[in-house]
Amino acid sequence: MHRQKPFPFYILFMVITLLTLTAFFNVKAEEAEKTMALQGVMQKLGNNMQVVAGAISKEDWDLVAELSPKIANHAEPPLSEKMRILAWLGKDAGDFRNFDAQVHDAAISMGNAATQDDGQAVIDSFARVQQSCLACHQSFRKPFQRFFYEQR
Repeated sequence: MHRQKPFPFYILFMVITLLTLTAFFNVKAEEAEKTMALQGVMQKLGNNMQVVAGAISKEDWDLVAELSPKIANHAEPPLSEKMRILAWLGKDAGDFRNFDAQVHDAAISMGNAATQDDGQAVIDSFARVQQSCLACHQSFRKPFQRFFYEQR
């Protein structure tokens, strides 16, 4: 008579653990896909703007000069994401690009003013950067979030 060995408990435990981890990482991968690279770009810009605001209050023109080109020449999302965004923007793509150009130009002016220790010009340029950001956000942020995040 051939006696069958009992199924080892540790194998069952390992299978359950592997299935659980696989499910967990699949959920994390899906969450990562939901967040667009543009969100990271905007977060970095927001952080740089906060640091610049603090530097202005301390009249730390060297720090303003250092961060200004990072704001002006910020990262862009990957090409595939950029194409999705431009397709969504349609006829408004020019307005979106214009806001970005305004941010670029004002940030360059801010950096130039900072290298000359011209606090008033730094503040004026910083205000133009903020105004351009605000105008873009008021035009596009809510519809963008609805289209890319809430329709899933």
